[in-house]
Amino acid sequence: MKETSEFSFPYLEMGSAFIIGLAVGIALKKSFKVLLVLLGLGLIFVFMLENQNIISVNEDNLQNAITIGSDQFQKIAIFLQHRVEQYKSVGSASAIAGFFVGIKIG
Repeated sequence: MKETSEFSFPYLEMGSAFIIGLAVGIALKKSFKVLLVLLGLGLIFVFMLENQNIISVNEDNLQNAITIGSDQFQKIAIFLQHRVEQYKSVGSASAIAGFFVGIKIG
């Protein structure tokens, strides 16, 4: 049997393109989660104020604002994906694989 006394971390054996793709994927997924938490807390606050008759919420404007924000985030995600695909150090396939692994584990 083969014994190894060294600690092995699988991502350290990957190339720099994979690591960059992985970092971008994880950051994108984490930022999306943070954005959703902030949006949820903001909506709870707005709905509480509406319940107390302090403000009035226009449902159409609220839906439009959320749609615009979602579209902007999607544009950022597409931009980052295309940028990672253009990374040519070790190979864009490795960077793309890292990006999708980062999205998966992020």
